[in-house]
Amino acid sequence: MASQPTEEKAKQSTLSFLRVWGESPVPPTILATLITSLHARPPQTLPLLFPPVLLASTFLNLYSYTTDSAGITAAWSGLYLLLARRRKPEHMMQRFGTRGIVRGATMGICGINVVAGGWVYATGQTAGEGESVR
Repeated sequence: MASQPTEEKAKQSTLSFLRVWGESPVPPTILATLITSLHARPPQTLPLLFPPVLLASTFLNLYSYTTDSAGITAAWSGLYLLLARRRKPEHMMQRFGTRGIVRGATMGICGINVVAGGWVYATGQTAGEGESVR
């Protein structure tokens, strides 16, 4: 009984990774930067609505509203992921060019944000529910 099975250790480490990622203010900031770099030239109005919301989520996170911030990040990352999946590159070189790699990284971070932020929001306590803010 001194050691836990490796599956349980792996599950705990995965859940702890999701919690740390979801509570961190860095992923929404990086995502806002990547979205801006993809859609600033030429300016596209709809995708450029996402960075201010993600930066506001980072602001909330820095003011100890980690659970609420994780929920906002998960929701808006999921919306951007749905928006970005509509576009398909026509040629193979468009997928592996600089813009394609940045787009792939952006969509990957969105996916991780949806899972990690959703986990933190589902299992966390908001400021009104608990005795104190974490």
